[in-house]
Amino acid sequence: MMKEASMYIPTLEDMRTARARITPHIYVTPVLTSRMLDELSGAELFFKCENFQKAGAFKARGASNAVFGLSDEQAARGVATHSSGNHGTCLSYAAKQRGIPCTVVMPRTAPQAKKDAVMGYGGRVVECEPSTSSREAVFAEIVAETGAEFVHPYNDHRVIAGQATCSAELIEQVEGLDAVVAPIGGGGMVSGICLTLSGVAPQMKIYAAEPEQADDAFRSFKAGHIIADDAPNTVADGLKVPLKKLTWHFVQKQVTDILTASENEIVEAMKLIWKRLKIVMEPSSAVPLATILKNPQIFAGKRVGVIVTGGNVDLDKLPWN
Repeated sequence: MMKEASMYIPTLEDMRTARARITPHIYVTPVLTSRMLDELSGAELFFKCENFQKAGAFKARGASNAVFGLSDEQAARGVATHSSGNHGTCLSYAAKQRGIPCTVVMPRTAPQAKKDAVMGYGGRVVECEPSTSSREAVFAEIVAETGAEFVHPYNDHRVIAGQATCSAELIEQVEGLDAVVAPIGGGGMVSGICLTLSGVAPQMKIYAAEPEQADDAFRSFKAGHIIADDAPNTVADGLKVPLKKLTWHFVQKQVTDILTASENEIVEAMKLIWKRLKIVMEPSSAVPLATILKNPQIFAGKRVGVIVTGGNVDLDKLPWN
């Protein structure tokens, strides 16, 4: 079996260390607004645009923190991970920055654009079947073969500390936020938000947004224990993975609620953002707006930060075509 990072709970100081470490390797991404989207939602929405991040997604933060935190001895063996796309791309980006090898196990159904992005940064792609069990079995073989350092997409304290830098930036860029909404799959970004806000803005509400067709985090939250689906099917391909022990620690303790949206609601929200903000973002990034529009009573009159997690979408396979 794969050896994951130990169950160390990252702290606010870990976030601050990560922020200093990754500053040369990431962008401070902009925050955009739209009067039209404010009117539709009844709230003031502030979109933190991680689709403009290095490698096109917020995961460049956690990946860079993990890669540049390795000792020279660890780094010499390279890094490896399993990913539906964005974490693999971002880990390949960080590995290239440090000049070390990277191997990524990806579902054969992952968008070709994401596979191309991994290889574009010099990463090696190894395909598996589109299920968690296949992904983990193939990955175990890769680690045995290479001895590479495993950087889990989200169940890793180094990754969570890196992702936490996004919300730290956001609350400096926008004053007086009442809530933050972010997509949830494995929970790395949401855990990072919990880490930051619990330390510096504990009054702020944290909502996680999830597809109805991949709602294992929603069901876990209601049941009080992790419920994992092996191979859910949703247009939001970045949100198909289940919570793990470390991310569950943050989700169960600090998330206000988990909201869900249908496939059609996700696609319509994606189109709205493309039209109104004039930015390219992937289906997973549209889930927060979809849940905000679906639950106006929760957000009416509030100042809400919305994390746009990435923009790595296959332009030849847009979900409304």
